[in-house]
Amino acid sequence: MTVISAHTPPTPFTPETLEQQLLQEDALLRGHFRLSSGLHSDTYVQCARFLRRPDLAAPAAAELAHRIQAAGLQPDVVVGPAMGGVVIGYELARQLGVPGIFTERDDAGQMTLRRGFTIEPGQKIVIAEDVVTTGKSTNEVARLLEALGAKVLAVVSLIDRTSGKAGLSFPNFALLPVTAATYAPDECPLCRAGIPVVKPGSRPDKAFS
Repeated sequence: MTVISAHTPPTPFTPETLEQQLLQEDALLRGHFRLSSGLHSDTYVQCARFLRRPDLAAPAAAELAHRIQAAGLQPDVVVGPAMGGVVIGYELARQLGVPGIFTERDDAGQMTLRRGFTIEPGQKIVIAEDVVTTGKSTNEVARLLEALGAKVLAVVSLIDRTSGKAGLSFPNFALLPVTAATYAPDECPLCRAGIPVVKPGSRPDKAFS
């Protein structure tokens, strides 16, 4: 009989391992997709399918925590923008031993703190995302936090889809860079090839409803 120790060390983290896990969980899809922006793409990321697995989320957050600490950063709070950053932000905060809160949009569509969450002037913040796609929403959260007197130390994410072009004014630690082609609908080679387009995701898209 083979006995498996409960203390078997975890598989060492590598970007290749993470990519394989994302593919296995259908969190990283290749094909022909219509994004919420209206653009078409050959790649779609849905990290919620990966983050539903605590056994996968915890090692990924541990690697992010390691990179933060290796950079000499000591945050007071982790902020994970809703919805994508809530789970990874909580797990990262747990591993760093600091509070984890999240921002969300109000009725006017503006990113804000609700549910009694507060930021004190001078607090050092790490923003946690599942995916950084353009950097626009991340910068919006950073501006909110800085307006409250906080200092944003870094943004961390599972995936960076920007090819390093997010235009962030603070360090950006991502576990996996993902290159995804995007096309205007009338210039999409996937459409010309006759490949059916899929509209995944959870955000309502009135333009295509």
